[in-house]
Amino acid sequence: MKELTVGKNDAGQRLDRFVGKAVPLLPEALLQKYIRLKRIKLNEKGAKRDTRLSDGDVLRLYINDEFFERPREENSYLKVGTPKIDIVYEDENILLADKKPGMLCHSAGKWDYNTLVANIQARAYQNGEWRPREENSFAPALCNRIDRNTGGIVIAAKNAEALRILNEKIRDREIDKRYLCLVHGRPSPPSGELTGYIFKDAKKNQVYVRDKPEPGARTAVTRYRTLQSRGGLSLVECRLLTGRTHQIRAQMSHAGWPLLGDGKYGSERQNRTYGEKGQALYSYRLRFDFPTDAGILNYLRGREFTVEKIDFVEKYFPLCP
Repeated sequence: MKELTVGKNDAGQRLDRFVGKAVPLLPEALLQKYIRLKRIKLNEKGAKRDTRLSDGDVLRLYINDEFFERPREENSYLKVGTPKIDIVYEDENILLADKKPGMLCHSAGKWDYNTLVANIQARAYQNGEWRPREENSFAPALCNRIDRNTGGIVIAAKNAEALRILNEKIRDREIDKRYLCLVHGRPSPPSGELTGYIFKDAKKNQVYVRDKPEPGARTAVTRYRTLQSRGGLSLVECRLLTGRTHQIRAQMSHAGWPLLGDGKYGSERQNRTYGEKGQALYSYRLRFDFPTDAGILNYLRGREFTVEKIDFVEKYFPLCP
């Protein structure tokens, strides 16, 4: 139980809004529930959520201690009332989530509870699969990341052994990921391999593709094949042979086929014609190749998972298989 005294600067506020600010980790739905159940008492009595507070009022909050911690990424899951995750596959070791464009995988420099990792941790916590108070170091974690405005399959490990194995398999290129993108123009040849050297400008969070090696640039290789072309756009499948920042977006633009909606590497004039503001890029297929031993995850060897519904594909190439 925590006790709070209302000061003159907080007088006049509604009860629920005052508590929401005082206990920022407490989800809104749980806050309202606790008020109804009288686990939040005003001057030792229950009160309605819209009660106006006065200077000197005393609140007693019968709320678990963890909700009073300082908000940070590690405890963001507490703020998530109802986890929002599009699950592609799940078992006792892993969860494959279809991250939608606009959602962050992790918070970006400031506290943000509406991230994919927070929602996954909240689900495990609320289901009783993960007990953070009993875990000394492990928390459900993402094994790969996808840019905010890119969608696709993200792998989450639900235990420490699965996390260790998946990190190793990703590092050794034993997991095959395929992307779909919409590009302006028609790639020529219709399939092939793009090889270049990518230099990253960390301050601008932007990369530049060079045709020849230069200091600080890293090799980037992308295989592509055109699935269909229509009306100035082409639907292209890409496979990364290296994993560089913004690799597909930068290399396709460098080759003369910028992604539809890409404001950083694309064409503003062309994007304006279509009214698209987010890059048409999706990590839509994932296959666990596992040519070497995968321990407790051996059962995943050879299994493939696909996102069937992608908005930009249905909008521009609805009949594409």
